[in-house]
Amino acid sequence: MNIETIRKNFELKDLELNSLLEITQAINNNLPEESLYKIFNFTLRANLKIKKLALYVKDDNWECKVNFGTEQDFSNVPFKEERLNIHDISKLDVSKESEPFDEFERVIPVSHKNELLAVVFLGGFNSEGYVAGQINLNFIQTLSNIIIVAIENKKLARKELEQKAFQKEMEIARKVQQLLFPKNLPYTEKFKIFSSYEPHQAVGGDYFDFIPIDENQFLICIADVSGKGIPAALMMANFQASLRTLIRQTTKLEKIVRELNYQVLQNSNGESFITFFAAIYNRDLKYFKYVNAGHNPPLFHSKQTGLTQLELGTTVLGIFHPLPFLKIGKIEDLSSFFFLAFTDGLIETFDADDEPFGVERVIEIVGPNLDLDLRTLHQKIVNEVNNYNASSVLSDDITLLSCKVN
Repeated sequence: MNIETIRKNFELKDLELNSLLEITQAINNNLPEESLYKIFNFTLRANLKIKKLALYVKDDNWECKVNFGTEQDFSNVPFKEERLNIHDISKLDVSKESEPFDEFERVIPVSHKNELLAVVFLGGFNSEGYVAGQINLNFIQTLSNIIIVAIENKKLARKELEQKAFQKEMEIARKVQQLLFPKNLPYTEKFKIFSSYEPHQAVGGDYFDFIPIDENQFLICIADVSGKGIPAALMMANFQASLRTLIRQTTKLEKIVRELNYQVLQNSNGESFITFFAAIYNRDLKYFKYVNAGHNPPLFHSKQTGLTQLELGTTVLGIFHPLPFLKIGKIEDLSSFFFLAFTDGLIETFDADDEPFGVERVIEIVGPNLDLDLRTLHQKIVNEVNNYNASSVLSDDITLLSCKVN
C-alpha cells in the first residue's frame, strides 16, 4: 500500500470520525428531527462526497426524508419495502421491481431489534468505487442507524408525553362529568330513582339528572353529547347549567327544548350536537309529560300503556334552528309507572359477529323483570351486556337511569 493510499484512507477515517462526533453532539444537544436530517444530508453530501442519496424513513407510512443528487425528486415517490425485500447491504438489481430506484447502485437497510426503520439508497459511483473502499457502506449504515434510532427515541418520548397529556385530559373530563351527576337520588318505597354508569376508556358525553321542581313535580332527563374528552365534558357542563336555569323559569318542555337547542347551536357552531330526553312528572295531577330530542327512546310501563317506547319529540339539539318539528308526549292518570332510559353505548355494544346488542334485547330483559328492585335490574342488564360484548372494553360509555313510582 503506497503512501498516497494510506493518506487518503487516513483522511477518510478522519472525516468519518468528525462526522460521527458532529452527529453525536447534535443528538446530545436534543436538536429537532428536521435539524438531524439536515446534518445527515450535509455530512454525507459534503464530508463523505456521496453523489446520490435517498433516505426513506418509516413513520405511519414510508417517507423520503433526505434526497439529493438524483434526476428524479424522490420526495413524492412511494416506497414499499416488500417490493425490494431488503435485509442486508446489497447491490440494487436493475429490474422492473426496482424502478424508479434503478438510478441507485446500493441499498442499505437500517434496523433496530429486527424491525426495518429506514432504507438508504446510494448512487453515482461505479462498481470500483464501492470495491476500492471509496464508499464505506458499513459506516454509512452505522451513521444512519445512530440518526434514525435517535429520531425514533424522540418519537417515543413525544408519544409518551402526548399519552400523559391525554390521560390528564381524560382525568379532568371524568371529574367534570362526575361533578355533574346528581349525588343523591331518592330511593323510597313509593318513589325510586336509580342510575348506573359504565365508563369507556375515553370519557364520553353522557349526562343524566334529577331536578325537583317543587314538592309535587320533578324533572328527570338523560343526554348524550357528541365527542369525547374535555370538549364534550365542557359542553355537558354548559348544557346542565342552561337546563337548571330554564327549569327555574318555566316547566313548559316546549320552551325549554327550543331554548336548549339555541344554546347548543350557539356554543358549538353546529359542530357538535346533543341527544336529549326529558320528562316532568306531576304527582298531584298524575301526568307524565316528555320530549325526546333524538335520543334512544326510553322504556315506559304502566297499566294504561303496557311496556312501550317514548318517541315523541324532535330531532337532536344543536343542528337546526328553529327546530323543524316538536311534539310533547303526555301520559295521564298515572299513579304508578316504571321508566328506564339509557345512552347508545348500551345498545351499540357488539358481539363477535359484529351484531349490536340492540333495544330488543333490552326489552327482553326488562319485560319479565319489572317487579325487580331497580338496583338488581340494572345489574342484570349490565351483566348481559358485558357477556355479550366481544371486546374487553366498551365501545362507548353506558348510562342507565330508571324511575319507579308507586
